[in-house]
Amino acid sequence: MRTILLLLALMTTTTVSAEKLTLERLLGDPALSGAAPRTLKVAPDGARVTFLRGKADNQAQLDLWEYDVASGKTRLLVDSKLLSPQGEQLSDAEKARRERARLLALSGIIEYQFSPDGKQLLFPLNGELYLYDLRKSGSAAVRQLTHGEGFATDPKVSPKGGFVAFVRDQELWAIEVASGKAMRLTHDASDTVMNGMPEFVADEEMDRHTGYWWAPDDSAIAFARVDESPVPIQRRFEIYADRTEVVEQRYPAAGQPNVHIRLGVVAPREGAKAAWIDLGSDEDIYLARVGWADATHVAFQRQSRDQKRLELVLADVAAGTQRTLLTETADTWVNLHDDLHFLAGQRAFLWSSERSGTRQLYLYDLDGKLMHQVSNAAWPIDAVLGIDEKRGVVYAAAPGPEAVQKHVFAYALDGQGEPRAITTRAGFHDTVFADDASVFVDTYSDADLPPQVRLHRAHDGKQLAVLEANEVDARHPWFPYRDETLPAEFGTLQGPGGDTLHWRAIKPRGFDATKQYPVLVRVYGGPHVQLVQRVWDARWGLFDRWLAGQGYVVFSLDNRGSARRGKAFEDAIFRRMGTLEVDDQLAGVDWLAKQPWVDAQRIGVFGWSYGGYMTLRLIEAAPTRFAAAVAGAPVTDWALYDTHYTERYMGTPANNAAGYEGGSVLVAAGKIASPLLLIHGMADDNVLFTNSTKLMTLLQQRGQPFELMTYPGEKHGVATPTMRSHNYATIARFLARALRPAET
Repeated sequence: MRTILLLLALMTTTTVSAEKLTLERLLGDPALSGAAPRTLKVAPDGARVTFLRGKADNQAQLDLWEYDVASGKTRLLVDSKLLSPQGEQLSDAEKARRERARLLALSGIIEYQFSPDGKQLLFPLNGELYLYDLRKSGSAAVRQLTHGEGFATDPKVSPKGGFVAFVRDQELWAIEVASGKAMRLTHDASDTVMNGMPEFVADEEMDRHTGYWWAPDDSAIAFARVDESPVPIQRRFEIYADRTEVVEQRYPAAGQPNVHIRLGVVAPREGAKAAWIDLGSDEDIYLARVGWADATHVAFQRQSRDQKRLELVLADVAAGTQRTLLTETADTWVNLHDDLHFLAGQRAFLWSSERSGTRQLYLYDLDGKLMHQVSNAAWPIDAVLGIDEKRGVVYAAAPGPEAVQKHVFAYALDGQGEPRAITTRAGFHDTVFADDASVFVDTYSDADLPPQVRLHRAHDGKQLAVLEANEVDARHPWFPYRDETLPAEFGTLQGPGGDTLHWRAIKPRGFDATKQYPVLVRVYGGPHVQLVQRVWDARWGLFDRWLAGQGYVVFSLDNRGSARRGKAFEDAIFRRMGTLEVDDQLAGVDWLAKQPWVDAQRIGVFGWSYGGYMTLRLIEAAPTRFAAAVAGAPVTDWALYDTHYTERYMGTPANNAAGYEGGSVLVAAGKIASPLLLIHGMADDNVLFTNSTKLMTLLQQRGQPFELMTYPGEKHGVATPTMRSHNYATIARFLARALRPAET
C-alpha cells in the first residue's frame, strides 16, 4: 500500500509541476513568491520580530504580524482591512511620497516602527496614526492618536518614547503620547514652503525620504525648511480615465535652480521658536544627510551642487558653533551613503568612503582625525548593518568575492585581521540587525529560490529560528511552475574596455542546444543598479521566467557604470552617459550572436526607465541588430531630467553640451529602424511624459512607424495590478509578432 501511495504522489507531483504559467497567474493571488514577509524589524529587546505580509487574496494589501522568539509562534497583530474597512483615500502628498519610495502599488499598513522600549508599535493607516500595545490583544491593543484632523505622513516615535512626530499639510507636528495632546511646531507652510519634508530630488535621487530628525533625548527636532519658489514650474497634464488634471510641478531639470533649504531645530512644545543652523555661504548646495551625534550636536552632510565635494559638519546647537569633521572630494562625483555612526563607548565615529576605489570603512575621532581604516577587503561594502561595540565588531553587507552575491561580513572595529563571512549560503542575504547587533533576521534567496526568512545570532551566524521556511513544496504557489524554465545561468565575458562583465541567461524548459532560439535582452544599464544578481526577483524577474517559458532566452548584462563593482567601474560613464554602456551591451549581443543556440536574426531588447533609455540608444547605435525593441518610460534627453541625478553624472547642459548631445536619444532618433513599442504612464512625475512625446513627434515627422501604449493615471512605474497585467500582455504580444514570425 505504501508503494502505491508513493507512486500516486509522484504522479500528482508530475502533473502539477507541468502546469503552464499564465500572465494572469503571474500577477494573481496568492503571490508566486510565497508567504515571504517584508519590512522585517527586530524588537529592541530581541524578544520578537515584526513584519508586514500581504493577504492571501490580495498580496498588495499589507497587514502587521509578529513572530515571538520564545514561543516560536507567529500571529497577526493588525488586520488593515478591519481597521480601515472602507479602504484608503490618499492625500496627494502621500501619493507622491509612496511613488518616490516605489510603494504606490501597496495598500494597508506599509510602514511601522517600534517604540524605544519595544512594547508598542506605531503605524499610519489611511492618514491616521495608531499605537499598538504588544502587551494587549484585539481591539484593546490599538490606540488611535489622530482623528480626522488631516492626513498624517512620515510618523516617528521619539527616541525616549515621549512623543510621536509627523507631517501634516507641509507642517511639522508632535503628539505627547501620555496626554494625547497635539502640537503644531512650524507655522509658515505655503504652496512653495514645506517643513519637515524632503524636496523632490532628495526623495527621488538622494535616498533621503524624510525631512526631520529627533534628538536622542526627546528635547528637540532638527528639520528641513524647503522653499521651492526658485524651482521652475513644469506644467504637465496628468491624464486619467475620466479626467485630465493640469499639474504645476516644481521640477528642477538639469542646469535649472534648485530649492532653497534651511536647517532648523525646534523643541516639541507649544510656542517653541526654531533656531537655525548655518549651512554656509553657498546656498546652492544639497542637504544630503542629517542626524544627531548626541543631545546637543547636530551632524549634517553638505554636498556641493556639482557633487564633487561632501562635507560632514558638526553643529553645537546651544553654542551656535560648528566645525567640519571631514571632507570627501572626487574628480567625478561623491556617492552618498548612510554609514555614519557615532559610537557610544568612545569619542569616535564610523564612516565609509570610496577614496581607495572601493567603498571601505574608516574610524575617526570627534575632532575629525583619522584613527585607522576598519575594512580593506578586495570587495566594496554595500552598507553598515550593525555595530557591536562590546565585541568590537562591525557588520556590513558586501558582495564578497563574487559580485553577483550579497553576504554579511564581520570586520574588527580596530581594523585588525581579515573579514569573517557570517553568511555562507550562495545567493543574496538581505538582513536586518537588532539595535545591539546581537541577532539579525536574514531574508535569503537565490535566482531560482523564493525568499526564506531566518533569525541568526550575529557573532557566529548560528541559526536561532525559522520565521518563514517558504519551501517550494507541493503547497507552495510556485511549485506548479518551478520547472517552467531551466535554472538561471550566470557567466562573464570581456567588455570592449577590458572589463569583466557579468551576465545572466534564463532558458526555456526543454532547451535544446542544437536548436536556435529568439533572445530578449532585458537591460537597465544605469548607475546605482546591478541587474545581474543571484536573487529572487518577484517583479520583472518573474516576467523574465514567463517569457522564457514562451520559448525565448532572456539575457541580461551589467555594463560599465552599474553598481557594486567599485568606483572606477562606475566612473567610466562620467560626462558621457549613453555611450560606453551601449558599447558593453553590444559586446553582449555580439557574444550572443556567436552562440549556436541563438537565432541572431531574432534578438530583441527591452528596458524600463534607464533601461528604456538604453533600449533606444541601442537601436540607434545598431539599427540592424535588433528585431524588436520595447522602451518603457524612457529618458530621451538628459536636459529634461532632474538636477541631482543628471548633473552627478553629466554636469550641466551649459558645461557639457557635447555630452548631452552625444547621449541624447532625440539627436539620433533618425537612426531608429527596429520595430519599436514605446510605453509611458500618462501621469509620470519622475521621467516626465514629455520625454516620450518629443520622441513620438520626431518619429512621426520622419514617417518612422512605431507602436505606442500609454497608461492613464499611472506614474513612473505602472503600479495598478490591472494596468500591470495589461502592460505585460502588451509587451508579450509585441514580442511574439516581432521575434516569432510565422515561418515561410
